[in-house]
Amino acid sequence: MITRLLTGFLAAQVVLFALSAAFPPDMGRAKRSSPVVLGERGAWLRALPVEDGRWRVRTDLERTDPTFLKRLVAVEDARFRWHLGVDPIALVRATGSAVVHGRISSGASTLSMQTARLLEPRPRNLGSKLIEMVRAVQLESRLSKDEILALYLTLAPYGGNLEGVRGASLSYFGHEPSSLTDGEQALLIALP
Repeated sequence: MITRLLTGFLAAQVVLFALSAAFPPDMGRAKRSSPVVLGERGAWLRALPVEDGRWRVRTDLERTDPTFLKRLVAVEDARFRWHLGVDPIALVRATGSAVVHGRISSGASTLSMQTARLLEPRPRNLGSKLIEMVRAVQLESRLSKDEILALYLTLAPYGGNLEGVRGASLSYFGHEPSSLTDGEQALLIALP
């Protein structure tokens, strides 16, 4: 009996691995970022747009305010460092809340799921949510937590045609996101 269960589990893992390899997440948007023109002293002069006139400036976590990063994770996905792409606790909480209220009243998207949605935008429905969950697990198996966070902060929408926390910080505040005031952090957490 135990041998059959283990064999079945192993077979399921092989099938899931094969499917993940055959249908990887589309990382095309992650590869396209705005070239940045810097002045003599390294000052940001201009970023050139990517598709649809969007400015997507790549985020470097080493050059991003660590307090901002901690606060973002605390607000968006407190268990980000512990789950494997999908937070089962948040999923149970959101499902229970929807059952009690008769409508969706709370979300369960992790930062990994939000990154998957930003990579492959889809209509907001249950089928899309299930695909996001699968893609989030795939991202977690391919990238480190810091790489997922940097990718999220590169693709996140910050109003108009701005994508990415670095572009938003430079556009709104005139400086890199390496040192942000409490108010600047609050705005950059709330906008996406």
